[in-house]
Amino acid sequence: MNDIKEYMSKNYPHIIFKNDWKISEHLMYKLGQASAIVKSLEYLPLEPSVRNKLLNVSLIKGAQATTAIEGNTLSEEEIIAISKGDKLPESRQYLEIEVKNVLEALNSIFREVVAEGATAYVSNELICSFHRMIGKDLGEHFEAIPGRFRENNVHVATYRAPEYRYVPELMKQFCDWLKAEFGFKHDKEQDFRKSIIEAIVAHVYIAWIHPFGDGNGRTARLIEFYLLLRSGMPNICSHILSNHYNQTRSEYYRQLDKAGTTRQLTDFIEYAVQGLLDGLDDVLWDVQQHQIANAWKNYVYEIFDEEQKINQPKRKRLRLLVLSMDLLKNYTLTELQKTNVDVAAIYRNLSARTIDRDVDDLVGIGLLTKSEEKYCASISKLVSCLPRKRHILKAT
Repeated sequence: MNDIKEYMSKNYPHIIFKNDWKISEHLMYKLGQASAIVKSLEYLPLEPSVRNKLLNVSLIKGAQATTAIEGNTLSEEEIIAISKGDKLPESRQYLEIEVKNVLEALNSIFREVVAEGATAYVSNELICSFHRMIGKDLGEHFEAIPGRFRENNVHVATYRAPEYRYVPELMKQFCDWLKAEFGFKHDKEQDFRKSIIEAIVAHVYIAWIHPFGDGNGRTARLIEFYLLLRSGMPNICSHILSNHYNQTRSEYYRQLDKAGTTRQLTDFIEYAVQGLLDGLDDVLWDVQQHQIANAWKNYVYEIFDEEQKINQPKRKRLRLLVLSMDLLKNYTLTELQKTNVDVAAIYRNLSARTIDRDVDDLVGIGLLTKSEEKYCASISKLVSCLPRKRHILKAT
């Protein structure tokens, strides 16, 4: 034990298994914002089809991001095709296997943590099981034995990872420290802000210790993903941090290097939390758009229920037209006739005068607004019904 302490103190003073970060007031505020968004998402109901779509997007983005950081060149579209059963040419099949392994791992973690409610402390066994998943069937394209700590010394660019003979003990210390430091209990809700920091810190420590010959980054991000789900993060948000790291890849590596050099994790945590918060904002906006669309649909039906002067066939046509529109887009008269396949099929057999009258009627009953020869859905009626708040007038 003294041997490893002396070795780590001399060569890796940043790997100390202690709280070496500072939570500023600004960072605490951001963590509070993230917690508030997560709470909001918990109570915003989604139609099953919408929820499944958002979850699928999360899975695809998560798989694409966590493999792209490691050099996988498959696009999001190719990963979608793979998830549906398509095959890549033989020369690129190892890329396909990498992505499929991550998709299967993400789904497995979803199933255990979210669907079955099974949670565990981070342990060497858990970490090795994730590594086994990502290395499955990769053969010579995976420079490690899946599920087994490395038995050789490795370099990552200029970084020399700790000697392999110390890895099992370092990983045991790491797992014991997470359990003691962050206070997760199976029968109690973990403090959300603390759980976010645990996920980020765990990711960095696995990158620093580099316990495997290959696949350390993917394993680190799976552990981070697991801890986020364990904390109560909604499954439709599960891709956010991996996506953030991939989109800011050079900054990601810079922050990792900086954390090792400065021997503290404050800046990396702030970098990660800002990405998490931005991603949560995006997911919340996606969900809110679906909420607005549902409210708009109900509003449109109410308006047409009151418009008894319009005959039933025309009412159905107008309703189809206005509900086919993107609520945030402006349309020319020509574009309105082609909002989707059903609308185009109807107006293909009708005169230009008919579309003119239909649009005029929709403007007349307040469902469309015209501005400079373009039309948009009149969602201002819905916006005016939002809870009111004081708007601060800026000094001129």
